[in-house]
Amino acid sequence: MPESTPEPNTTLDPVLRLRGVGKTYAAPVLQDVSLDLLSGEVHALMGANGAGKSTLSKIISGIVRPDSGSMELSGEPYRPASKSGAERRGVQIVQQELTLIPTLSVGENLYLNRLPATLGLVRFGALRDSAEQALKAVGLDGLDPESPTHHLGVGEQQLVEIARALSRPCRVLILDEPTAALSAPQVELLFHHIERLRRMGVAIVYVSHRLEELRRISDRITVLRDGRLVATRPAASLSIDEAVRLMVGTNPAKQVQHRARPIGGEVLRVEGLTRGERVRDVSLTLHRGEVLGISGLVGSGRTELLRAIFGADRPDSGRLFLRGSKKPARIGSPRRATRAGLGMVPEDRKATGLLLSLPVRTNLSLACMRRFLAAGFWVRARREAEASGAMAGRVQLRCHSLEQPVSTLSGGNQQKVLMGRWLLRDPDVILLDEPTRGIDVSAKFAIYQLVEELASAGKGILVVSSEVEELMLICDRIAVMSAGRLVRTFERGEWTEESLLAAAFEHYAGASAERPGGASDEVE
Repeated sequence: MPESTPEPNTTLDPVLRLRGVGKTYAAPVLQDVSLDLLSGEVHALMGANGAGKSTLSKIISGIVRPDSGSMELSGEPYRPASKSGAERRGVQIVQQELTLIPTLSVGENLYLNRLPATLGLVRFGALRDSAEQALKAVGLDGLDPESPTHHLGVGEQQLVEIARALSRPCRVLILDEPTAALSAPQVELLFHHIERLRRMGVAIVYVSHRLEELRRISDRITVLRDGRLVATRPAASLSIDEAVRLMVGTNPAKQVQHRARPIGGEVLRVEGLTRGERVRDVSLTLHRGEVLGISGLVGSGRTELLRAIFGADRPDSGRLFLRGSKKPARIGSPRRATRAGLGMVPEDRKATGLLLSLPVRTNLSLACMRRFLAAGFWVRARREAEASGAMAGRVQLRCHSLEQPVSTLSGGNQQKVLMGRWLLRDPDVILLDEPTRGIDVSAKFAIYQLVEELASAGKGILVVSSEVEELMLICDRIAVMSAGRLVRTFERGEWTEESLLAAAFEHYAGASAERPGGASDEVE
């Protein structure tokens, strides 16, 4: 915590007081939680996925009603029946999972339920002016408020969510993993706003897995484990090792380190891949047993590159070659990509990765469902359940039953389901887009171990991550994208955080770089 950050005045009555709060679904997810939130305090919540952080945040913000316990807001009883009820009392939340309506414009999402109107008619000029100011506050000056929200990347959508919360007056602001999809400059801008709000006396609940981030901006850190509050400590005095021990009992980081592996032949070659301005003449090669990272700023084209390779978006030009073939692969859709031996874990697991209402079993077996069909259409339930159960054990999935809806799992366990799906399918190339976004330390290192296992088995892994430290830990090479171009590829041992960041800014700063070579034939 910076020396300039004031300590909260613990002699004041708390803005928010929780006593004995609990919540049970199929099993208890929150038990007897009591804490005080002070005016002008940034109070961080940490814990493994499934520890109860998001449930507690949703209870405070009125999205979920507690089964037991009591709450007080500024000394008065507080039991909101809905999110809007909490907002009327001055409690705002920015959730980890995006809640924007994709078919509406950015401006409409910002001011939904409070659109400026006269006699029932929306004043679109006033809406645009207000939206431009709200977007400017989070660094999205150039974003048109009339743009459809579904055209935005996940990082930009996250900033719109934050702008929506910051545009409302509040006494309590809850931020659940707000920086998971943000670039370093965007994170700095968010921290500036947090400091401004705390000086205004706003109490902030900040949920994150990034301890160094929490130590920088938080006053106190509360750790949850298995639904119970296990410790509240001053942020400056909580070390990484102690935080992990409080969360999971051990430090999984000590169990993961990069191992030199034999790198095999070419498994994927991309030549001159182009899609609009987001992916511009990108060429790269991936080998068997290799983990190739893709680094860059939010909006640099990393996600769009993976989507174009996987056939989710149709490229304007370029060619793909698989397993050393001299003949271009015909990949025009995710189905064809899967049949060709590619698999992809997308950035937004809930929107584009999982079938949330279906059971864990089905989500695990989805990519290889034909394996379990009899007579071409009848699912052999026993074989499917056996395969899914074995895979759940392999990825250390925590769930009550394979039949429970995958929506009821924590974020980390949902991510393990996606990884398990492709382990069952056994593709040659696996594309991972932000594979550890919004998951806890323990689940994160479990994903790293799965990546290591896949690479050791000869798979080619192409991984996009906003966390440079993550790429430096697990990758054999790191390629950097800047403004849609792949500007440089670093071998292990060549890179530093500074050199990766400098490359990421290369085309934004107007520097000229050699364009990667490659063919410009139409992708079939």
